[in-house]
Amino acid sequence: MLTFKQMEALYWIVQLGSFEQAASKLNASQSAISKRIQELETSFDFQVFDRRHRTARLTEKGSELFDYAKELLERRDAIIDRVSSKEVLVRRIRVGVTELTALTWLPRLIAAIRESYPKVLVEAEVESTAELRERLTADTIDLVIVPQSVFTERFTVTKVGAVENAWMCAPALHPGRSVIPLEDIIEFPLIFQGNVSGTGQVYTQFLSENSVNPTRFLVSNNLIAQVGLTVSGLGVSYLPAHCLGYLVDAGVLQILRTRPALPPVQYVALYRSEHQFSLSSQVARLAKEVCDFKANLLAPTLT
Repeated sequence: MLTFKQMEALYWIVQLGSFEQAASKLNASQSAISKRIQELETSFDFQVFDRRHRTARLTEKGSELFDYAKELLERRDAIIDRVSSKEVLVRRIRVGVTELTALTWLPRLIAAIRESYPKVLVEAEVESTAELRERLTADTIDLVIVPQSVFTERFTVTKVGAVENAWMCAPALHPGRSVIPLEDIIEFPLIFQGNVSGTGQVYTQFLSENSVNPTRFLVSNNLIAQVGLTVSGLGVSYLPAHCLGYLVDAGVLQILRTRPALPPVQYVALYRSEHQFSLSSQVARLAKEVCDFKANLLAPTLT
C-alpha cells in the first residue's frame, strides 16, 4: 500500500541527492529509507532508481513516480493548511519554549496561533533547551523554540530572531565605564547557565574560542535565579540586554563592556522533518512574525 512516508523518502532522496542525506533530513536510518523505496518498487513492480550509478538517479518510471509524489505532498500540505485555518478541524499543537521566550513574547505567539487557527488547542511548556530537544526527538512535543546549535540539522529549522546579551553585574562590583579585554572577565566570579541551556552552550564555546578559561563561577539553569544572583553582587553574568534594560536604567544592574563583545544568540523554531507538511510549519512562520525579545512581562509599566 502506498504511504506518505514512502513518498517523502522518494522526494527527499531526489531533492538532496542521496539516501544518506534523505535519512538525516527525515530523522530516520538509512536502512529505513532504503526499505521504503524497496516497498515502492515491490508495489509497482519496477525499479525506482537506476542502481548502475553511484548517485541516486531515477529510472524513467521512477521519474514519473517522483512527479506524482511531489504533487501528492504538495496537495497534502495545501489541505492541512486550508483545513487548519478554518473553523472545521479541531487539532492540538504542543509548543515548547525556554524561559526567556516565556518571559518575553510567548503570549504574542499563542494569541497569533489562536487568531489564525481558532479551533486549534494550544499547549505550551517551558523547559531547558536540552529537555525540549529530547522531547522533540521522542515526538512528545510538536515544535520547540530554542537557541540554535550545531545539532539542529536533524530537524527542520526556521530562524525566528536573535537575542542581544551583555555582561552585567551589580554596580558595586564594577563601575562599567570602560571597555575591558574579554580575557579580563575572569577577574570576576562568573555566573553561567549550565550545559542544558542553549545560551550556556553558545557562550561556553565563545569563551573557549577566545582562550578564556574561567576558574571561579556559579551555575544556574534558571534565568530568574541567574538575574537574582547577579543583582545580589555575587558575580558577572551574561543577560539579555533589552528586556532587562529597565534594571540597568534603575541602577540595579550595570553593563560591563568587553572587547570582543558577546555575540547575539540566534533562536530557531524546530520541528521534526517528517512533519514538514503539517501545522508545525505554519506555527514556525507565526513565531518568526511575532518574535520580540525586547519585551519583558515582568518589567514595571509606567502610568
